[in-house]
Amino acid sequence: MKLIDTHCHLNDQALYQDLDNVISRALQTGIEKMVVIGWNKESSETAIKIAEQYPFIYACVGFHPENLDGVNEKTLYEVLNLSKHPKVVGIGEIGLDYHWEKDPAKREIQKEFFIKQIEYANEHGFPISIHSREAFQDTLEILKNHRPQHSGVMHCYSGSVENIKDIINLNLYIGLDGPVTFRNAKTPKEVAAEIPLERLVLETDCPYLSPHPLRGTVNEPANLILIADEIANIREMSKKHLLEVVYDNSCKLFNL
Repeated sequence: MKLIDTHCHLNDQALYQDLDNVISRALQTGIEKMVVIGWNKESSETAIKIAEQYPFIYACVGFHPENLDGVNEKTLYEVLNLSKHPKVVGIGEIGLDYHWEKDPAKREIQKEFFIKQIEYANEHGFPISIHSREAFQDTLEILKNHRPQHSGVMHCYSGSVENIKDIINLNLYIGLDGPVTFRNAKTPKEVAAEIPLERLVLETDCPYLSPHPLRGTVNEPANLILIADEIANIREMSKKHLLEVVYDNSCKLFNL
């Protein structure tokens, strides 16, 4: 079995403090590649540092919408210019998050920085990793008006089955995570059943969103196999075929 965790935060202290063991467990479960995602300057730099240490690990750099306080254009482009490093394969994670942010003015700032990072990715030939929490329609509107030119992924997809078509029309992939395994997760399971297989990638978002039956524990890339198991069951297909297609999808997405 070949697996790629297309969205993990090995740069989060919960995993970084035990990095060698976390990576060892991932390799033992069949993880062949991992993409470490940044959310601000420090985490983007750490993602690159990890990618330099391991030939099978890659990095994305960028500003998460919840990490924009005090960020100006100078700081933004300092981070985006880290993409010149040969182990950087994408810009992310970027997007909109309205869960905590209720201030309309600050939501506008999120939109502004989201657009700037899409435009940078388009200019420099990178796919994007898109975060959207309680902001799906605004996210979709921005993506339609500032279309990603080098593909990307709707990370931890939270849209409906009906919105899958919109994402595919933008030449984007859909990332599924631990919530698809949750017993009460009706919509994620419906989405898993309906996504065209050639547009699906798998992610852990570790150390967050541990899959069932590990909810409440620190997530890590080794748990990706539980997500794959659940999706194979939902789609009533062989896990081997699922993993082969998803592996190829992930390599295409990030040009690995």
